[in-house]
Amino acid sequence: MIRSLVIALLVSGGWASAAQAEAPLEQLALLSEHPIEGMPGSNLSGLAWCGDALWGVSDREDDRLYRFDARESVWQAEAEHFIAPPAPAMPLPWGLRMRTWAAGLVRGGMLDFEGLSCDSLGNRYLVSESRAAVLMVPPAADARWLDLPPAMVRQARASGMLLHFNQLFEGIAVDPAGARLWLAAERKRRGLLVLHRQQQTWRCTGGCVLQHEGGSEAAPEPLAGPPQPRDYSGLAFHNEKLFTLERQAHRICRRALADGSVERCWSFAEAALSDARRYPVSYGVAEALWVDAEGAWIGLDTASMSRADGEQRPIVWRFAAPKGGWGATR
Repeated sequence: MIRSLVIALLVSGGWASAAQAEAPLEQLALLSEHPIEGMPGSNLSGLAWCGDALWGVSDREDDRLYRFDARESVWQAEAEHFIAPPAPAMPLPWGLRMRTWAAGLVRGGMLDFEGLSCDSLGNRYLVSESRAAVLMVPPAADARWLDLPPAMVRQARASGMLLHFNQLFEGIAVDPAGARLWLAAERKRRGLLVLHRQQQTWRCTGGCVLQHEGGSEAAPEPLAGPPQPRDYSGLAFHNEKLFTLERQAHRICRRALADGSVERCWSFAEAALSDARRYPVSYGVAEALWVDAEGAWIGLDTASMSRADGEQRPIVWRFAAPKGGWGATR
């Protein structure tokens, strides 16, 4: 009888866990929407709050960052130029490098900057998808590439990441001290990597790969089409947690620093997929993420596509923090 009772409890607990896992995610509340003027091509690929302003980067321009003038509802992008020195050689295969080089010639953006982060000193960190490298742009000095270990790329590829064209690094996060750095591999397989600064170099401590996974998942109901590969399109660090922007699923997830495991997720699908905000594609266009105590900034790479209401410009959304804050358990 006791055995039967234990089995019954385990089974009921399993059903409860499954029901909890399948429960609808809390929807984040959209506070404001800001079209951006002054970004040619509408290719907003990264966001970071540096000093007193929000900054952005385009994956089609190799020589500038944008500071957003947010005094009006429509923001103005003000360019800050820099010169990137030759990128370091990382152990990517010749075929992958040649495809990336050819794509850069056609569409622009040979370095393909896909993420942006900032430390407490105002240093900006840009991850180059095409070079699997990170450029640091200080506020008052020349830009320079970080000394990242080639083992980072080798370990990522051995784990099934960074194997496919245009599916390499898609997000970056740096802690305020500029001592820890995380990178997000986009998809097929997606994953998280971590490095620690030692003097002027960066090293893997106990291995670079923090988390990786494959598989597919269905998009939110308003989007048609078959399930798509799980992806990361943005990464942020806040209050000793990582936050991943999961474009196809239209959600933000909080993850543990120790192993990248998911702790809780929140959806922004309700706002993003409203009739007026729909784009003529079956995938998400959210590419950039910054998280703070009051909420989250999400940037859209619209590539000059028109959404249902006719808007073509890149967009930044401001969402309120969830009930109980980003650290809430349930």
